[in-house]
Amino acid sequence: MTSADLPRPDLDAVATALDVAQGVLDSGIAQLAKNGIDDNQVLAYDIAHATAGVVASRSLLTYGAQGDQQAAIACAFAAGALADVAAKVFGREEEWGVEPGDLDATRAVTAAYGSPAFLASLADTDGPRGLADDFEMVQDTFRRFAEDKIAPVAEHIHRENADIPEDIITGLAEMGAFGLSISEEHGGFASGTESDYVAMIIATEELSRGSLGAGGSLITRPEILARALEAGGTEEQKQEWLPRLASAEVMNAVAVTEPDYGSDVAGVKVQATQVDGGWLINGVKTWCTFGARADVLMLLARTDPDRSKTHKGLSMFIVPKERGDGHGFRQTQDNDHGGGKMEGRPIDTIGYRGMHSYEIALENWFVPDENLIGGEAGLGRGFYYQMAGFENGRIQTAARAVGVMQAALEEARQYSIDRNVFGQPVHDYQLTRAKLGRMAVIVQGARQFSYDIARQVASGDGRLEAALLKAYVCKAAEWVTREAMQIHGGMGYAEEYTVSRLWVDARVLSIFEGADEVLCLRVIAKQLVERQGA
Repeated sequence: MTSADLPRPDLDAVATALDVAQGVLDSGIAQLAKNGIDDNQVLAYDIAHATAGVVASRSLLTYGAQGDQQAAIACAFAAGALADVAAKVFGREEEWGVEPGDLDATRAVTAAYGSPAFLASLADTDGPRGLADDFEMVQDTFRRFAEDKIAPVAEHIHRENADIPEDIITGLAEMGAFGLSISEEHGGFASGTESDYVAMIIATEELSRGSLGAGGSLITRPEILARALEAGGTEEQKQEWLPRLASAEVMNAVAVTEPDYGSDVAGVKVQATQVDGGWLINGVKTWCTFGARADVLMLLARTDPDRSKTHKGLSMFIVPKERGDGHGFRQTQDNDHGGGKMEGRPIDTIGYRGMHSYEIALENWFVPDENLIGGEAGLGRGFYYQMAGFENGRIQTAARAVGVMQAALEEARQYSIDRNVFGQPVHDYQLTRAKLGRMAVIVQGARQFSYDIARQVASGDGRLEAALLKAYVCKAAEWVTREAMQIHGGMGYAEEYTVSRLWVDARVLSIFEGADEVLCLRVIAKQLVERQGA
């Protein structure tokens, strides 16, 4: 089939098909409202992911209107989302509250733009990003840094489970990367506009393209603490910590999760007991990423022993510590309460190496009063400061996923060109080209969806959409990196090829910053039901 035989992109037809799919989703949401989410968790989970695909597709219609290539990408992306809805509904129409033919009007769009030929025609293009010149400069700056400084050491860090070299940290600090989300007033570069959000996800994507663990996640650490301080910190705390975070004089880790409580922070057990001049911290935190290298921990602890108050009895502390290395650490502290101890045990992981995660045990670790975020007014408000800190976590995680996917796409495309099988390059086979085309569509679609949601979040909206973004993009990253590995054949399973690292790195994305199941059931499905009833 020649390009002349391919269907022309028809955004109006796609928009109409998405309206039909939305009607089916609305019926499913009504079923959830009537029958309950907890008793219909599979339906709720499927609706969450199907909604993510449809919302992403709708956001791409504006991108598609910018040119023929953009339109083709938007149509192909929507075809995939519509097929996904149909697959989830087929045979379960009664559960969804619809009739078997309710999606028939979407068939033509799915057939035209989800066809092997149409997807194969997109195998060699990434599509324009549509960025303004100043954002193009941000992209170029961070891409060059990732290619020059991060990519050359990424494989070593991954295979040896090594620490991130200090020259990467200092290099990013010199570029101002750690101050992207911190206001100019406090030593950063944030202007308080949507540009801050878009620039952050552009930078995060490019650094993640070099390495998820050694690049993309580094600049998210200071933002989490900075936003918590902006939300509730005293003016003295802001003056003390924000400039030091912006310059990377102080690097922080986040200590929220506990061994028995992941996303359920209301169950936090780590206790902070008030003593003369401060607090004693006792308990165990886990999955504390970057916990050894960090100079301080942003730690959530229970300050009210009345557990019936759940999250209202939690407060947030800035906990100073000495720097350690990736092989674990043990520190002691002289204080007037018998001495303090802090011990970090590294948790070995299959990917996402360089940052390192730790289980950290604290025993009578003293923290001065001035390090309680918000001071006396911050007592019992730690949960809310944590939520403020993680406010942008979902869009940043999506940006990290896009960077990993982009790297995987580039690796797969080049390998398919270089590798000959049965007398011709792997790239020339229809199946390979259709896979590459779908990968390219997903990557660019996810990128544009990220830009759109970043702008919404900047305006104070888009919290549900940010959850939808994370749900879609992180799961998509698993498929894209898996197919990139498959295109490599046996060599994709070899550590000497970058794609194997990308695949195991992608797997963590649906787990951290809120596990996919919790995100879909407790955030997305719940808000969809609430919105429909409003």
